[in-house]
Amino acid sequence: MKIVIFAGGIGTRLWPLSRKKTPKQFEKIIDDKSTLQLTVERLRPDFKYEDMYISTGEKYLDIVKKQLPEIPKENIIGEPAMRDVGPAVGLMTAILEKESPDEPFAILWSDHLVGEKRMFVNLLKVAEKIVKRDGERIVFIGQKPRFASSNLGWIEFGEEKEEIGGFKINEFKNLVYRPDGKTAERFFEDGKHAWNPGYFVTTARFLWEQYQRFAPVLYDPIREIQKSWGSDEFDKKLKKIYPELQKIGFDNAILEQLNGGYGLVISCDLAWSDVGAWEALKEALTDKEEDNLTKGRTFLTDTKDCLIYNFTDQTVFTIDLEGLLVVNTDDVLMVCPKSSAGKVKEVVNGLSGTELEKLS
Repeated sequence: MKIVIFAGGIGTRLWPLSRKKTPKQFEKIIDDKSTLQLTVERLRPDFKYEDMYISTGEKYLDIVKKQLPEIPKENIIGEPAMRDVGPAVGLMTAILEKESPDEPFAILWSDHLVGEKRMFVNLLKVAEKIVKRDGERIVFIGQKPRFASSNLGWIEFGEEKEEIGGFKINEFKNLVYRPDGKTAERFFEDGKHAWNPGYFVTTARFLWEQYQRFAPVLYDPIREIQKSWGSDEFDKKLKKIYPELQKIGFDNAILEQLNGGYGLVISCDLAWSDVGAWEALKEALTDKEEDNLTKGRTFLTDTKDCLIYNFTDQTVFTIDLEGLLVVNTDDVLMVCPKSSAGKVKEVVNGLSGTELEKLS
């Protein structure tokens, strides 16, 4: 099976650590490793390095190659412009459709944590088995919800179709992105929904056919890029055509149009977390809400339910704090309540065009 890992986002919600020049997926947040490195590490040794592909931004190619020297250089694709997930997935699908159209391939993301690593690998292998049996399938991987999140996508699943390797395989019903609070509560309680990490397994031939059917505005120009894959013309075609592609999400372009009968869902507790924001990182790495999460030189007194990350040689002292995020870098100190973490992206976007834009 081929594995495609996407590592091209900026990660604004993890600012001020994550910046345009060095996005979150490349920062060494956990055990002196980046989440990109951890993503590849959890796949080994069950999947070969030569079967892994990294999709990133052109300006991050050197970082990826340095952090993942084992991945063949030709498997690391740099997008010359950010055009959203629809074009990004389309490009990688087109490349694999030319290389191995009927081999199962998995879509993964570089800024996530998975606690149950063995279960995750076994689940991928079960999905691979299903897709090998029927190439016109897309198997969605869901995380059993831990709470009623309105900041994540949700997968609705139906009746159980079969069981393989201890994993229940259910029919796919629907996708909902960031429901309101009441809807999230209903999803959490009904037992028919899972969090959507954005992971799935299918074949390149099947997915590429869906682009042709539902997103010709992407299919036609990407097909021109695809024709040059493996030749000296590829980089030239990519740089000429890709920046002009329509900006559109993958869900909007493909999944919302797809006949649900093609989909299956495997949902279990992978101890998965999207660490795209500071409060999510804290939730993922602490056992209890009142626990603190710290990094660097810190000294805490009567402090609980806080994240204190210090990336400087200073020592951060806290006294009588509760429910705060404190992130200290060489040029920015950010302090806010956990409940206000959603405003970080808004604040960073507001720096554009100001004298502080260099800090973004």
